[in-house]
Order: sequence, then C-alpha cells, then structure tokens
Amino acid sequence: MDSEKHKMLSGAGYNANDPQLVAERNTARRLCQQLNSLAADAPASERAALVSTLIGAPTNAYLTPPFFCDYGYNIKLGEHVYFNFNCVVLDVAPVSIGNNTLFGPAVQIYTASHPMSAEERRTGVEFGKPIAIGADVWVGGGSIICPGVSIGDGSVIGAGSVVTRDLPAGVFAAGNPCRVIRQLA
Repeated sequence: MDSEKHKMLSGAGYNANDPQLVAERNTARRLCQQLNSLAADAPASERAALVSTLIGAPTNAYLTPPFFCDYGYNIKLGEHVYFNFNCVVLDVAPVSIGNNTLFGPAVQIYTASHPMSAEERRTGVEFGKPIAIGADVWVGGGSIICPGVSIGDGSVIGAGSVVTRDLPAGVFAAGNPCRVIRQLA
C-alpha cells in the first residue's frame, strides 16, 4: 500500500492529515519561521544555510522574508532566483524554477488542489499538479500561479495576474485570467 506521501508526490489523491505529512509541514514552517525572523543584517551564509535546509539543496537563491511554503523539498530552484517579500509556495507537487527568475512581492504559487465534487472534498482528499517556471522569467507582484501551469523562458507576467494556463516562452502576459498580451523582442 502506498504511503500518503508517495500518493502526494505522484499526483494521486492523498490525505494531508497523515502524521508524516503533518510533521514534514511543521518542519518546513519552523524553518520558514527561522528564516523570517533573521535580522536584516544576518550573515548571508546563515540565510543561505536555512534556505538550503528548507529546499534540501544548496542554492544561491534569495528569499526575502517573510517567505512561506508547505514542504520545501518539492521546490527546485535554478541559479540566482529571487523572491521578494511575502511570497507563498504551496509545494505538494514539484515546483521547478529556472535560473535568473524574479518574483515580485506577494506572489503565490499553488500546486495544491481539491476535487471539484463537494462529496469528494468532504472526504479530505487533496492532490497536486506540478508547476514549471522557466529561466529569466519575471512574475509581477501579487500574481497567482495555479496548479499544473508552465511558464516559458523569458516571459513576463504582469502584476496581479492569475495564471490558469500554460504560457509560452518570450511573452508578456497579464490579467485575470492571465493571457498573452504580446510577444517580447
């Protein structure tokens, strides 16, 4: 029988109240709390060590506090990724982010989802869909990236957008729902 974590990681329906998953979320919350409480002048090495522990790999990404995530280990960051203030990553499924990608303040990345049927939702089953964000992407402040979305390299997402569908490389896209406005040069 598959564990709830295995179900979660495979994209199948899972019970988020599973003790192992609760413990792992609590660990991530403690690490986020430690990161968020660092003094502004804390040594860069201390900040980098916390971020590396949170996501499970060394990184030179910069996560401006406050930053929040569910697990951390499902986040794969490229080189020189920057998160501005108050970003949230619900990483029940993989979130991959390419090199030199920038996130404005209050960007929210949601892999977590719930069944459309109220009857199914009452069972407590959840699931996740991976998100892939390419290299050299800029996501404007207050944007929301929904489960299962991919954003191509070099694209720019306008502030306050709700990205509900895949976006190709090299475009400026904005709105709710987010749509391609124009090709970038």
